[in-house]
Amino acid sequence: MSEQSQTAAQRGRPKDLAKRQAILDAAKELFLTNGFAATSVDAVASAAGVSKLTVYSHFSDKETLFSAAITSRCEMMMPLPIFNLKEGDSVAEVLERIGQAFLSMVDSKDSIRLLRLLCALASQESQESKLAQLFFDAGPQRILRDIEQLLRRATEMDKLQVANPAEAAEDFMGILLGCRHMRVLIGCCEVQAEEERRERVRRAVALFMRSYR
Repeated sequence: MSEQSQTAAQRGRPKDLAKRQAILDAAKELFLTNGFAATSVDAVASAAGVSKLTVYSHFSDKETLFSAAITSRCEMMMPLPIFNLKEGDSVAEVLERIGQAFLSMVDSKDSIRLLRLLCALASQESQESKLAQLFFDAGPQRILRDIEQLLRRATEMDKLQVANPAEAAEDFMGILLGCRHMRVLIGCCEVQAEEERRERVRRAVALFMRSYR
C-alpha cells in the first residue's frame, strides 16, 4: 500500500469507529424503547446520524446489530483485560474485579429494562421472542465463556482445583446474582449501593474460593 493510501486509511478509521459506536448507541436505545420488531434500520440510521447504507456496511442485518449492541455493552463494562490472570496475581482479587464489574452491569438501568422486556416477551410466538437467545449468546454466554477460560487457566497454574470450569463459571455467576437480582427485576427492592455491592462480591468470592481452592 502506498504512503498516500495508508494515510487515507488511517484518517478513515477513527471516523468509521465513531459511526459504528453511534449506530450501536442508537440501536440500543431504540430496541429498549420500541422493541425489536418496531425498530427499523431506517430509524437506527436516522438516530445515529448516518445513512441506512452505512448501517448495513457495519452490520449485515437487524439481528446482527442487536447482538453487536449487547456485545458492545458487555465489552465496555467488562473489557477482556479484567479476565486476565498472570503468574503473580491473586485469583480472589481477579474474581472480585470481575464480580464488581458484572454486578455493576446487571444492576444498571439499561440491563434491568432489557431483561424486563425479554421476560415480558418470553411467552410470545413472535420475532421478538427470539431476542432472548440473541441476548444470551451475545451477553451472558460471552461472560460465562471468559470466566470459564479464567478458571481453566487458574487450574493449569495450580491456583485452583476446578474439574469442570464451565460448571464452575455458572456457579460463580449464580452466587453473585443470588435471589436479590430477581427481587430487583420484579420490583421488590432497589439495586444495592456500591459499598453493599462490594461486600456482596467479597462474600461470593470467599464462598467460591472455599469450594474450589
